Formats: sequence, structure tokens, C-alpha cells
Amino acid sequence: MVRYKDYHKNLLGRSFLSNYMAENISKEILIKMYEIMLRIRRFEEVVGEYISKGEIQTPCHLYIGEEAVATGVCLSLNKEDYIFGNHRSHGHYIAKGGSLKELMAEIFCKKTGCSRGKGGSMHIVAPEEGLLGTPPIVAASIPIAAGAALSFQIKKEKRVAVVFFGDGAANEGVFYETLNFASLKKLPVIFVCENNFYATHMPISKILADTNIARKAEGFNMPGIQIDGNNVIEVYETAKKAIENARQGKGPVLIECLTYRWRGHVGPDDNIQGTHTDIRPREELDFWKTKCPIKRLKRILKISTPQKQKILKRIKKEIEEAVNFAKESPYPEEEDLLKDIFK
Repeated sequence: MVRYKDYHKNLLGRSFLSNYMAENISKEILIKMYEIMLRIRRFEEVVGEYISKGEIQTPCHLYIGEEAVATGVCLSLNKEDYIFGNHRSHGHYIAKGGSLKELMAEIFCKKTGCSRGKGGSMHIVAPEEGLLGTPPIVAASIPIAAGAALSFQIKKEKRVAVVFFGDGAANEGVFYETLNFASLKKLPVIFVCENNFYATHMPISKILADTNIARKAEGFNMPGIQIDGNNVIEVYETAKKAIENARQGKGPVLIECLTYRWRGHVGPDDNIQGTHTDIRPREELDFWKTKCPIKRLKRILKISTPQKQKILKRIKKEIEEAVNFAKESPYPEEEDLLKDIFK
């Protein structure tokens, strides 16, 4: 698997582009990007610690390393726009504005969680913020997002649906069926593929004849764009343009974000080759850590060290309060079993 070396070659010179694009973004937005990515990173690191302690039992797919995708896309959306996630969606939830307390409580499977303790890490929801669900079945959220977009179109609402999915979803028939339908009807839906180069433990080069996922949109007369998913500015600018076009009735877009998860497919491990959950070479992980989305933004962010420390301190406090809230909350009772469900 040498795709990461190809990535390095293909993205040479993009640091200049990042600095140029940053000049067109307000300082307020840049600081928001930094805060959101840092909030996701610290939250996930704490979750990993509690998994290791055995205090979190629900399977967790951590978003560490991929923070720029959720951050850049969700900052381009309005609150009333919908997003749909997948099994690795803590970052999507946080970037869309979901409550840290309710998310942490759900991960601890407590009654005060966003899904009332019945969903765990892979079934989170924040309808008040526009996150309508995170079906963990591969590609399951793709047609749901198209359905939401169809409803916006029928009601003549200027709203957009975004669906986040992994590279593994490009193997599913429903991915192609939905792209066709969305393009045919010019639906206001954005398909965001978070391509981290592995479908669970399998390199995508072993399962896709053409690993350029963005190019698959061409067959459906739809724009397909491949971008640096670890460059939050590029993600933001690309998503913003696609979302504005969709809102104006110009139809869907497929955005393939090249990124990389730092932890294993599931759980808190640090991806050292030979562990029970990972097969990736150590030099590959080390390479991607040099592309850390937070550090890359930090280098061009013009705020003082005391300001950065203040942001970090505030985030640490938020997460500490979320953990305490989760620990002090009760588990669901037996009589809660049939509540909050459709029948």
C-alpha cells in the first residue's frame, strides 16, 4: 500500500494555496475552525482513555486525525440544514453544534444521552442542531440524505442535506443508485466521502479497481472533486461553494476528502503494526501525523499563545464537565425500553 506516498506527491505546493485561501477568510472563522477541531480532538482522546480504563463499553470509532472534514463542512452550513453521519460520527456531531454533555452521556450509555442511552457511540442524534442520525450500516445514510433533500425540494425550502461516509461505502450499490437519482432530480445534497484509505482493515486499493472515488460522479453527470481532507481551509472553501450551488438549485456534488484516522478502526489503540486491530505500517501513520489538520491551521493562525491556551483551557473544562455529567447520570430503566421509539 503506497497510496500515501502518491498523496504526498499530488499535494506538493498546496501549502501556498492554503495561505492564500486563508487571507479570504475572516479571523473569526479561522478561530472557530481551530476551536472546533481542537474540541473534537480532545474529546476523542478522553473517550479513548475511558475505553482503556474499561469505563466505556460501547464500541467507539474515533475521529482523531480527520477533524478538518467535519469542521470545514459544518461551518459552511446553516443550523436548519441537515447532516447524516455513520459509525465514526462524534466529530460530525460536535462540528454541527451538538451538546458535549449529551454526547458523552450517550457514549457512557446513560439516560441523559442524546439517544437516551439506547444507541451508544454509533447511534447519535441531535435534531435540534440538524443532525438527524448516524446509521452505522455502511452507506445506509446516503439514500436517507437524498430523501431529506427531496423533501426540501418538494417544499421549496432553501435547505441542504449533507451526508458523510467512508471510502468503503463506494463499494455499495446504493451509493451509485443514490448518486444517479440525486443528479437526475438535481437534489440539494452534498456527498462527502471521508477517504482514509482503509475499509475497516482492508486497503481500498485491494477492493476498488479505480481508487479515485470523486471520479465516479462523472458517470452520473455530477461534479466530483478530490481535495486535501486535512486542510480545513480547502474543505471549507470547497464545501461552501458546493452548498451555495445546491441551495440555488444547481444540484448535488460529490466531495472526496483525502484524510487518515490515527487510531484503529475501532477502539483506542495507537495503530502500531502487529496489534490485534491494525495492519497499517508505522511509517504510514508517521507520515500522516505530519499532516495533522490542527497543527497546519495553527501555523497560519494569527492569535497569541495566551489566546490559544485560553481556548484549550475552556475546552478541557467543557469536556471535564461532560464526563462528570455522564458519570453522575443514571442508566435507562427497564420501563424506558419502549419509550422514544416509533411503532
